Amino acid sequence: MFVIIAGGGRTGSHLATLLLAQGHEVRLVENRPDTLSVLHRELPTEAVFEGDPTDPKTLMEAGIERATVLAVVTANDEDNLVIASLARFHYNVRRIIGRVNNPRNAWLFTPDFGVDVALNQADVMGKLIEEEMSLGDMMTLLKLRRGKYSLVEEKIHPEAKAVGMAIKDLPLAEHSIISGILRHGDVMLPRGATVLEAGDEILALVDEDARPRLAELLGRPGMRAPL
Repeated sequence: MFVIIAGGGRTGSHLATLLLAQGHEVRLVENRPDTLSVLHRELPTEAVFEGDPTDPKTLMEAGIERATVLAVVTANDEDNLVIASLARFHYNVRRIIGRVNNPRNAWLFTPDFGVDVALNQADVMGKLIEEEMSLGDMMTLLKLRRGKYSLVEEKIHPEAKAVGMAIKDLPLAEHSIISGILRHGDVMLPRGATVLEAGDEILALVDEDARPRLAELLGRPGMRAPL
């Protein structure tokens, strides 16, 4: 997959590093001299393209016409929207992800402006805080399908309802699947007859409606389920 990243700050450079490690072809576009000097030390030379990402000529030279994904992550919302619009309506990039710096501008980051997925950092942080406060020891490991489903992990509380119950007898919500169990350092594949023990670390795939029920079963008694 060929990914162009517009903006070489900490977000852009970290994203480039992750994608390169996964074997993707990456071109990071940046024009600030001080930032470029850092990028050339951290990334392969061929992954860094010097130029203004808001300039159509720069985008063309960087290979925008063959990009599978464009990530616009500059520190300026106006620039991000300009780049996204150019990529979508002039170069027909299939997938565009846009970073929202100022939450007040979030309403602009829509497909009408060329953005398929908007990453509002304030919203993300708020949701993480809300999840931690409401779900106690449950941790979100991965979001799937734009956040519709989550891979979560929780260690079973010694007084949890699930202790001593077989998986087949758990009153799980409809979209809730236990996909793995870590017990005494070993990984177990869950079966219907598997009996859960206190201290088991449960990996489960759930949607948002199923999370409260799973937290109620695995967590400490009396824990308030999230709304």
